[in-house]
Amino acid sequence: MSKSYFDTDNNGHKPFELPGARPHYNPDRPGQVEHIFLDLSLDIPKQSYQGSCSIRLLPIRNGIDRLTLDAVNLNIESVQVDDVPQNFDYDGEQLSIQLSEATQIGKRLLIAIAYLVAKPQRGIYFIQPDKHYPNKPTQVWTQGEDEDSRFWFPCFDYPGQLSTSEIRVRVPNPLVAISNGELIDTTEDGDYKIYHWSQQQVHPTYLMTLAVGDFAEIRDEWNGKPVTYYVEKGREEDAKRSMGKTPRMIEFLSQKYGYPYAFPKYAQVCVDDFIFGGMENTSTTLLTDRCLLDERAALDNRNTESLVVHELAHQWFGDLVVIKHWSHAWIKEGMASYSEVMWTEQEYSLQEAAYYRLLEARRYISEDSSRYRRPMVTHVYREAIELYDRHIYEKGSCVYHMIRAQLGDELFWQAIQTFIEDNAHKTVETVDLLRAIEKATGRNLLFLFDQYVYRGGHPDFKVAYSWDGDANLAKITVTQTQAAEGKNGSKDLFDLKIPIGFGYVQQDSAAKLNPSLSTLTTFTVRVNEREQTFYFPLENKPQFISFDVGNNYLKTVALEYPLPELKAQLEFDSNPISRIYAAEALAKKGGLEATKALSAALKNDPLWGVRVELAKQLAQINLDQAFDGLVLGLKDKNAYVRRSVVEALAQIKTAESYKVVRGLLQKGDPSYYVEATASRVIGAISARGFAYASANLEEKPKEDKVLKLLKSVLEEKAGWNEVVRSGAIAGLAEFKTSEAALNLLLEYTKLGVPQPLRLATIRALGKISVGQSPVNLERILEKLTELAKETFFLTQVAVAAALGQMETPKAVRILRSLAEQTADGRVRRYAEEEISKVQKNIGSEKTLRQLREDFDQLKQQNQELRSRLENLEAKSK
Repeated sequence: MSKSYFDTDNNGHKPFELPGARPHYNPDRPGQVEHIFLDLSLDIPKQSYQGSCSIRLLPIRNGIDRLTLDAVNLNIESVQVDDVPQNFDYDGEQLSIQLSEATQIGKRLLIAIAYLVAKPQRGIYFIQPDKHYPNKPTQVWTQGEDEDSRFWFPCFDYPGQLSTSEIRVRVPNPLVAISNGELIDTTEDGDYKIYHWSQQQVHPTYLMTLAVGDFAEIRDEWNGKPVTYYVEKGREEDAKRSMGKTPRMIEFLSQKYGYPYAFPKYAQVCVDDFIFGGMENTSTTLLTDRCLLDERAALDNRNTESLVVHELAHQWFGDLVVIKHWSHAWIKEGMASYSEVMWTEQEYSLQEAAYYRLLEARRYISEDSSRYRRPMVTHVYREAIELYDRHIYEKGSCVYHMIRAQLGDELFWQAIQTFIEDNAHKTVETVDLLRAIEKATGRNLLFLFDQYVYRGGHPDFKVAYSWDGDANLAKITVTQTQAAEGKNGSKDLFDLKIPIGFGYVQQDSAAKLNPSLSTLTTFTVRVNEREQTFYFPLENKPQFISFDVGNNYLKTVALEYPLPELKAQLEFDSNPISRIYAAEALAKKGGLEATKALSAALKNDPLWGVRVELAKQLAQINLDQAFDGLVLGLKDKNAYVRRSVVEALAQIKTAESYKVVRGLLQKGDPSYYVEATASRVIGAISARGFAYASANLEEKPKEDKVLKLLKSVLEEKAGWNEVVRSGAIAGLAEFKTSEAALNLLLEYTKLGVPQPLRLATIRALGKISVGQSPVNLERILEKLTELAKETFFLTQVAVAAALGQMETPKAVRILRSLAEQTADGRVRRYAEEEISKVQKNIGSEKTLRQLREDFDQLKQQNQELRSRLENLEAKSK
């Protein structure tokens, strides 16, 4: 599925476990479920269905006289075992069947449950047009992960039970029904059609699926197996653009994993209002229809490609090899996320894959520092869905990469292939991966798992360098800043063997700006104390130093090198992540030299990802010259880089940056995202006013002028997924004291506004609330109270996010009632986390923010003076 413990002190990090968390274990198994057969008839207008669920069970113990199934809010009409009616109890959550005859080992039971479902809460979703959204398609789709299958059929609902399955479903014409496995029969039944699907390979209940709609079907194939894409009619071209690489991806993963795609077909169904990005149901992945790209979106949107390969990778990791318990979900989610990296390497380049990994690492690090720290494997939680976070996706991906770096490519793929071969059509835990690695390679990687999987955190390195010319010695001091001083044996320390490279630039290459023209002399050192100093005898002084050559470890790094070494690393280190670390260190140093180096690299670095980061770093430098270097980046051919430059201009609140962004917005850009960013940034620059005015420009753009500009974006730029208009909404939210901006926002929270735009606006209410008058604050709170009553998952998440940005105790009340009333474990968790944010906002934050704003103004006035000074100094030299 796509893209969230035991340490008591948790080293200053918030704990993962919320009140009410407890250990979870799989239940005792009464026997092996061999087959599940659902026979259903849908009544879509009434959002209901009736039918039967038959379960074939092979008992593994004698004398069991009671079976307990998961079944939430189902109307159970009758229960039979081998055609004999049985007594049963049902409490709305569990169905307890009193067997008239106790079990005997080896004697199969056929349990048949007739039931009805009306207006289900989750598990199965009915989508249809209404007065607010008359153009919505009519669809029905299911979502089982983690434990939602019990909301649409009675079952033993945990991942440790694997069985074959079939689904027969009656739907009105012209709708089609798609499910797992093969279509074995279709029958006409008046105005209805009956579709009969059968899945012959075993899988868990959470991967059983049904998707019904009036879809266009696009057919492709891989090795004679059907590869199909189902989308709303009229979107066929978008489907090919978005999913067309699937057959090549199947070939790629079949080879990498050493196991040909195992199921009879691969279908991808794009559905409306989907609550995730995608879900890897066996042989039938459901995707959000928002992943479908038009031509312009495809310019700078690789998210869809990543989503498609992520869900496909699950057909091996998750569907062929199934996790035994939710606590081991990182095995599948980490590999699906790492497959995004592998595909980037295959399709684009090693350099781009390295940058992709860095972005994954940062997403995890951000969760670790701001949300909570936890071990990747833990069975203590309130609901299993809480485990689906950055720790199992992005950190999981980084752990797979570290395993690959430890073993080398050849042995890594041998280990992965052994893991799949040994566990195909079975369930696994983390220890099974360790066993496969040892079996295939003889290597024991428990030391790595102990540090990165079974406990929380990662190393934060500070690396300092100096050169002793008399002795020809390089001195490197490495500090693990995540551990407190004086705590050398601390459990927070990491024990790793890290390669350190000394870079030499070939003399004739200095003018050519080509990272491949440098050579590295590499030493490997063991880093296992809080602070260690290493000395390296070298023939010549190196031009730059590369810490953790290849950047294979998950970590953070702060470089404390002299300016010349950082400049040389930015220019000549062949590893893009190392160049980015050098850029960060240069920006911290500031000054004209650093600015020039960053500006030159923004123009010349061969990798767009590094140029994206350079724009961010330039904006950190408080010098006017930084602006000159940045603006040139708007001419970059790569849309990601232009977007980053516009983003960076938001930091530079001057009349010049306002003019540049306004010009861009009026002229337009081929990329939706660049236009969206410009819409937000123009709000950010103008709402805060300029620190100082240039002689020939007014002090501050007129608020009504900018609001008019953003309003015109809202009226004219309705486009793909509402990306651009959502940017304008974010721009309006920057005007925290403006009633006019608030009035516009409230218009766009109404039902009937396209879903993505409405969600963006709901979030924006939180941001704009902090400067509004008491009367307007009440209007916002009333609106959010009303929105909190809507049951759609994404609306509830948006409401929680909005309330979390507010600075009034009243927001806490609404969040509390949302947490109590929601049916969704994730919404409950978000709401509770947002409550603590609001409480923090109400406390010391206000005074702090005022101080920060005053400080920012001083900093900007200072900037003008420093810029002049640097210029004078440069001239006098």
